[in-house]
Amino acid sequence: MPPLASRLVASALVLLSTQRGAAQEATPNVPFQGDRNLLAHEKSPYLVQHATNPVHWMPWGEAAFEKARTQNKPIFLSIGYSTCHWCHVMAHESFEDEATAALLNQSFVCIKVDREERPDVDRLYMSYVQATTGSGGWPMSVWLTPDLHPFFGGTYFPPADRFNRPGFPSLLKRITEAWGTDRPRIVESAAATLASLAESAQPPARSGALSGAVLEAGFQSLVQQYDAEHGGFAKAPKFPRPATLSFLLQHASLAGAQAQDGKIAAGMALHTLRNMYLGGMHDQLGGGFHRYSVDRLWHVPHYEKMLYDQAQLVCAYLEAHQLTGDALCAEAARSTLDYVAREMTDPTGGFHSAEDADSLFAHGKPEHGEGAYYVWTSGEIDSLLGTHSTFFKQVYAVEPEGNSPAGSDPHGELKGKNTLVRRRSPAEAAAISALEETASEALLFNCREKLLAARAQRPHPHRDDKILTAWNGLMISAFARGYAVLGQEAYLTAARNAALFVQSTLWKNDTLRRSYRKGPGEVPGFSEDYAFLIQGLLDLFEADFQPQWLLWALDLQRVQDRLFWDASGGGYFSSAAGDAAVLIRMKEDHDGAEPAASSVAARNLQRFAEFTGRADLRERASKTVQAFGAVLERAPAALPQMLQSLGGLQTPWRQIVIAGDLSAPDTRALLAVVRRAHLPNTILLHAGSASRTKQLGERLDAASQMPALGGRATAYVCKDFTCQAPVCEPEALEALLKK
Repeated sequence: MPPLASRLVASALVLLSTQRGAAQEATPNVPFQGDRNLLAHEKSPYLVQHATNPVHWMPWGEAAFEKARTQNKPIFLSIGYSTCHWCHVMAHESFEDEATAALLNQSFVCIKVDREERPDVDRLYMSYVQATTGSGGWPMSVWLTPDLHPFFGGTYFPPADRFNRPGFPSLLKRITEAWGTDRPRIVESAAATLASLAESAQPPARSGALSGAVLEAGFQSLVQQYDAEHGGFAKAPKFPRPATLSFLLQHASLAGAQAQDGKIAAGMALHTLRNMYLGGMHDQLGGGFHRYSVDRLWHVPHYEKMLYDQAQLVCAYLEAHQLTGDALCAEAARSTLDYVAREMTDPTGGFHSAEDADSLFAHGKPEHGEGAYYVWTSGEIDSLLGTHSTFFKQVYAVEPEGNSPAGSDPHGELKGKNTLVRRRSPAEAAAISALEETASEALLFNCREKLLAARAQRPHPHRDDKILTAWNGLMISAFARGYAVLGQEAYLTAARNAALFVQSTLWKNDTLRRSYRKGPGEVPGFSEDYAFLIQGLLDLFEADFQPQWLLWALDLQRVQDRLFWDASGGGYFSSAAGDAAVLIRMKEDHDGAEPAASSVAARNLQRFAEFTGRADLRERASKTVQAFGAVLERAPAALPQMLQSLGGLQTPWRQIVIAGDLSAPDTRALLAVVRRAHLPNTILLHAGSASRTKQLGERLDAASQMPALGGRATAYVCKDFTCQAPVCEPEALEALLKK
C-alpha cells in the first residue's frame, strides 16, 4: 500500500480502535432551533428528491457549517446524484426510515450535496474515500469534523450488517460514541488526514520534455488491457471511456492505416464501438447509450443514461467512421444525436443531464425497479409483433426465460426479462426472414417502432432536467461535429441553440455559472465548465465558421487562465481560489467518464495557437501537458485525452483553408471531402469568415487573403501556413489529404 494510503487508512481506523471497553456517555447535544429538512427550495433535482426525508438535511453552505461548530457536532455528508440507483436504495432503506433519521438528527449535522452541482466538494471527499477504502462511488457517505476535515467514509451502507459491511444504524451509533468519548484524537487524526490529502493533491514535479515513447507506452498499455473477444479494456463491469477510443483512433491515424500499430489501434477501437452499439449498452429501440455494462459482453447495462456519455460517444463514433468508413459507426452517432434531440433537449435549447435507471413497473403503483422501462418478456413481444415475433426474437436474442448472462443479475431483478441485443448481422437476418437484406432491415425497423410506441406508454424514468455548462459544452461538440460529418442541418441548429442559451443565461459579468434549473444556479463554473465549453465553441466555429464562437471561446480562455491556472506548477486547478469551504484545490489527473479539465484545456490551447499563430498559447499547452508528465510516464493510459494533446505537441499541425461562397455547391463539395477524412491535428478555416476575425492573429489574417481562383471554390492545404498548390476539384483535394 502506498505511504499516503497507509497514513489515511490508519487515520480512519481511529474509530474502529476506540472505546472497546465500557461505553461512556456522549456529550449531550443542544437542540438546534428550527431543526427541519431544508432542501425543499433547492434547484437540484437530487436535493429536492430528499426534501421529504425525516432527516434534517441542509444544503452545503455556511449555515450548516456554523450549526456544526455551534453544537460541536460532526457532519454527516451524503453525496450523490438524482439518477443514481444505489442512492435511491440507501434513501429508501435509511434516509426515509424514522428510526435511522432520529439517530442522524440527534448526533450529526446532515448535509446533502449533488455531485453534479459541486464536483469540487465531491472530488475532495472522493479522494479521501478512495484512499482509505480502496474504492469509491455513490452514494458517498463521509463524516467530517465541524472544520470539514474527513475522519471516516465509505459509499453505500446497508440498513443492517450484511455484504461484509456494517449496518448504517450501528455505524452511526459507533461514530456517535467515538465522537463523545475520544473527540480530541479524532480531530487530531482528521487534521493529519487533510494534510496528507493536500500533500498528494499536486501531481509530482517533473523536469524535461516528454518523448514520443510515452505515446507508445500508452498504446501498449491499452493493448495489454484489451479484451480481444468482446472489446473494451476490462472484464466486468465495462465502462465506455470514450477518451481511450479517441486516443486509439488518433494513434492509428498518425501511425498510418497500413502500419501494424495503426491497424491494431483502429481494430481495437472499432471492435469495441461496434460491440457496444450492438449490445445492451445501446438502447436498441430509442437510441442513446446506458452508463456501463455489468458483464463482459456489453449485454446487461446499468440502465441510466448520462449526457456526457452520449456526447463523447458520438464524437468517438464519428471519428471511427471518418477513419474506417464504417457505416454502423455513422448510424450509431446519428441515432444518439437523434435521441438527445428528442429526449434530453430543453425548450430553452440547453441539454438535460441524465435519465434514471429505475422506473415504476406500472402507472399508479409504487413498485419500481432498475431497467423496468427498457426490458421485455418474450410474451410481450409476441403480443405486439404477432407473426413477426419469432424473427425479431432471433435477431435480438430474446429468450422465454430471459436473456441475462450468468452472473449479470445477482439480485434476480431481470428474471424472465430480456435486454435487447443485436446478435444477427443484416445478412444473417435476411437469411432467417427469407427476404432481401433491405426488406429484412425494413421489417426489423417496423418491429422496433411498434415496440418503441408500446414502451412510450410505460412510466418514464425520472429525467434530471438541470442543465450543466460542462456537459452542454461536450454536447455542443457532438452536435457540431455531427453536422460536419453527417451533414444534417438540424444538428447545427441544436449546437447553436445550446451555445446561445449558455451565453445568454450562464455567462454573466465575465464568469460562467455551473448550472441552470428554473433559473441560473448560484455556484460559479469550474475549470471543466470552461474547458468543455471552449472545446464545444471551437468545434462549432469549424462547423459554421461564425467568428462569434471563436471570439467568445477566447474570452472564456482568458477567464479560465485567470481563475484556474497554476502559475507555479502548470495545468489547471479544478476550482477557483477563495472558497474557504473547499479545503484543498485539486487538480484532476485522470481522464475517466469525463476527461480532466487540463487534458481538454491543453488541446484547446493548441487549437487556439493554430488559429491565431500565438506562441504563448502553444507554450501554455506545453506547460499543461508537462505538469502531468510524471503521471503520463508512470501510467499513461490513465490520461488518454492528455495523450492526444501530447501527440498534438509532437506532430506538425495542418491548416486547411477553403475559399468560396459557403452556400455554393462547389464550396460544399470541398468541405465534404475534408470532413469525411479523419484529420487529427488539423484546423479548418473559411477564407471569408477569417476575414472577419483577422484582427485575432497573423494566421487568420493570412487565411483571409487566400482567394477563390477563377471564381471557383479553392482549397489550400498548409503546414505552418506554408501551403501546397491550391486545388479546386474534390478529387484533387482528396488525393492531397491522403499524402
